[in-house]
Amino acid sequence: MAKLKRILASWSRHGWHGLVVYVLRVLLGGLFIFSGFVKAIDPWGSFYKFTEYVQALHVGVSGGQVLFLAFAVAIIEFVLGVCLLVGCYRRGAPILALTFIGAMLPLTLYLAVTDAVPDCGCFGDAWVLSNWATFTKNIIFAVLLYYLLLFNRRYPSFYGPAVHWVVGALSFVFALAVSLYGYFEQPLLDFRPYRVGESVASKSEQATPAQDDVNYLFVYKKDGRQVTFTIDSLPDEEDGWVFVERKEEGGAATPPAQQADKQTFAIFDDGVEVTDDVLLPEGDVMLLLFPDLRNVDIYSVYPVNRLADAASTHNASLVALTSATSDVVAWWNDISMASYPIYTSDDSDIKMLARGNPAVVFLHDGTIEWKRTLSSLDVEKLDSIDDLKAWGQDFDPTTTLRKLATYYLLAMLALLILNRAYPLLRLLLSKKRKTEDKNRTTAIEEEIDAETTT
Repeated sequence: MAKLKRILASWSRHGWHGLVVYVLRVLLGGLFIFSGFVKAIDPWGSFYKFTEYVQALHVGVSGGQVLFLAFAVAIIEFVLGVCLLVGCYRRGAPILALTFIGAMLPLTLYLAVTDAVPDCGCFGDAWVLSNWATFTKNIIFAVLLYYLLLFNRRYPSFYGPAVHWVVGALSFVFALAVSLYGYFEQPLLDFRPYRVGESVASKSEQATPAQDDVNYLFVYKKDGRQVTFTIDSLPDEEDGWVFVERKEEGGAATPPAQQADKQTFAIFDDGVEVTDDVLLPEGDVMLLLFPDLRNVDIYSVYPVNRLADAASTHNASLVALTSATSDVVAWWNDISMASYPIYTSDDSDIKMLARGNPAVVFLHDGTIEWKRTLSSLDVEKLDSIDDLKAWGQDFDPTTTLRKLATYYLLAMLALLILNRAYPLLRLLLSKKRKTEDKNRTTAIEEEIDAETTT
């Protein structure tokens, strides 16, 4: 300990503390910003991941509470990251960040030991880490944050203390706006397979086995035990079952991360794979995705039926995909009087393809043209449109994100200029006043000297 104090004292004399502090601000702030941003971009993904946490820990919370947590964690991480980066709240921000990491350490250790959840979801789908890598990362974060906490107050921030709350407020509004777009429309950046503009047909051809008689088995975990199910007997995830992997019957297992890389999307009709029949036809196909059919709002029946009518009018196919059991599908058919086929697919695949419950994916000749949540589509325009493809393209995620980021960065820059311009202007005015006083005093002295000489 004494040797460590001597080293730190030496660093302080040679100015190394300042360099290390500024490097840690950039490193830790940047990582918190990245972690919060990728979560804010995809609140549905965070919701699904936190639901897995809740089920693994057997915590009795509602879906609404989990959704609030998904929004809150993303926004808090982003705001904390910005404050760490620019040096706002030089003591409070490191304390809150260290508290956050401290709370995550026992949780990530539990996940690393038990593997109750396949991956932590710390960086969303942008960067998937193993549970042990996540736990190691959090230990390193805790050590670096503690160092920053010790010395951060010695060095100034970009912004003056009076506007630190404005920095936090602007960052909060930006993260919230990104999250709301991601929840009600689609993620403004898509880190998952099957992005807009990509061909589902070519990927499906690569991923679909050549054999017609291949059967898939699905492995789920609950209470520390793994059980294998067929496509006709998939368990309800609301009962605590967590998807682990999918594999061919008699073949090797394919972990979720590798499934995403290979993009092995499979669609079944009463246990028979119909992936090619659904995804590969030429023309227009609308996929109606129900990741959680039982909890679909009853008010969705009207827009879904309007969508089915419009698809028929415009010579497009409408196909619904769900992971629900046959009883739930029968219930939906009863209340909605569905005139479209409803096929079965793996829950994780449906959630990977698009976000929302329900969501709509529009394919033209096997290429994804747009993805939307059903609630974000204006079904009242269906009677007056000529092209279903153009109907769903009134929302551009890339342009929206670019605008939000531009407004946010310009606001931060304007705040910095206003905040730092006033002290600079006051300093310049003070120097000018001192110069004028000095000149006036000199003039008076010269006048007195002249009178004395006379």
